Amino acid sequence: MSKKASIGVTGLAVMGRNLARNLARHGHTVALHNRSEARTRELVEQFGHEGEFIPTYSAQEFVDALDRPRQIVIMVKAGAPTDAVIDEFAPLLEKGDVIVDAGNAHFADTRRREAALREQGLHFVGTGVSGGEEGALHGPSIMPGGSVESYQSLGPLFEDISAKVDGVPCCTHIGPDGAGHFVKMVHNGIEYADMQLIAESFDLLRGALGYEPARIAEVFKTWNTGRLDSYLIEITAEVLKHTDAATGKPFVDIVTDQAEQKGTGRWTVQIGLDLGVPISGIAEAVFARSLSGSADLRKASRGLPGPARKALSGAEAESFADDVERALYASKIVAYAQGFNQIQAGGAEYGWDIDLGAVAKIWRGGCIIRAKFLDDVTAAFAAEPKLPTLLTSGDFRKAVEDAQDSWRSVVATAVKLGIPTPGFSTALAYYDALRAERLPAALVQGQRDFFGAHTYRRVDREGSFHTEWATDERAEHSA
Repeated sequence: MSKKASIGVTGLAVMGRNLARNLARHGHTVALHNRSEARTRELVEQFGHEGEFIPTYSAQEFVDALDRPRQIVIMVKAGAPTDAVIDEFAPLLEKGDVIVDAGNAHFADTRRREAALREQGLHFVGTGVSGGEEGALHGPSIMPGGSVESYQSLGPLFEDISAKVDGVPCCTHIGPDGAGHFVKMVHNGIEYADMQLIAESFDLLRGALGYEPARIAEVFKTWNTGRLDSYLIEITAEVLKHTDAATGKPFVDIVTDQAEQKGTGRWTVQIGLDLGVPISGIAEAVFARSLSGSADLRKASRGLPGPARKALSGAEAESFADDVERALYASKIVAYAQGFNQIQAGGAEYGWDIDLGAVAKIWRGGCIIRAKFLDDVTAAFAAEPKLPTLLTSGDFRKAVEDAQDSWRSVVATAVKLGIPTPGFSTALAYYDALRAERLPAALVQGQRDFFGAHTYRRVDREGSFHTEWATDERAEHSA
């Protein structure tokens, strides 16, 4: 075989196939491999005209088709299937070769795999890829981890096929070992929160104003021309205006109201708890999906009493849609602030020096949460790389300040009408907790010391203390 491929893709389901096609369309020769030979042949037959492909039908043939350093992209299911593919190919590779996992792996698995392969002299690059099947084909946002050395050869290819915003590739080296998959995990957590807030906005406009889905679609189309301009707002309008062909009803009314999840949102919340980072907005979005899927629990609770959903009228109704827009924007700031705080905490915990501004920049295009909003996030971290929270950044602080009355009014109206808004409500509670001079956590510490002698700290002197609650004197002493 004289012609060599610059990169290979194994695992040719929809995502792998489209990534391979994207690479070929950009002039890269791509070696192909799949457990099922038929899928390899099918890709070449259907899309061989798009670029140069080298189909292979065994692991050894696949490896032999690659230029050194060999670069293999794995696109299979996370977990055991990924380990199986690594175990198949690693013995066939040589020092300096690169294995890329472009699936949705847990970052802890990526760290384990990277350490093991490093001992064999191989580079392992856990890479977050966002944008779905269309993004994989036309330009995703790409978040590679791994060594600096691996990015020197791999980076140009990934930057070439990534989405571009203002000519800037939506791809950058995130950091060592599992950093890429960690950032992709948080991206998906933010995505959960963003989607939940948008869904609550729809529910509010329908429940409080009586708008039909087609009219709400027009509201979202209008919002998409302003500061909420984003992929998720855009597709929401498309979904809401769609009519089911079989029934003639709004599409959203014939879909079962039980949202599913693949796990990355749940991982984000679990790791947030491990790191001690309050990502309450993301957590509520995950729990909202879980609650929606609790069919038996919901059915058993349907007769519980609550207020009547009476549509607003008069001046209150006229301003409500604008109030929801402001509340949505303020809550969105909170969700992103929490996500970036988690990336900061993960970087500190695992020794990754992650550039938050660079992360925001590569999320501006290609990925599911791509939005005009991220231009402002990028600018905020460029102005202040160690920004403690987006909520204190000038433009965002002003936006939340301007949204105050609307935000609180929307949450109050939702409570009055019995419309569940866990995303809006939690975002507002988080904001109020951050700005509070004192929190009731002081009482919690007192309770903990009373029943478990867990000690507490004082505001007027250093050290830890314990009160002898069981005695009449209740003497305090240093712990």
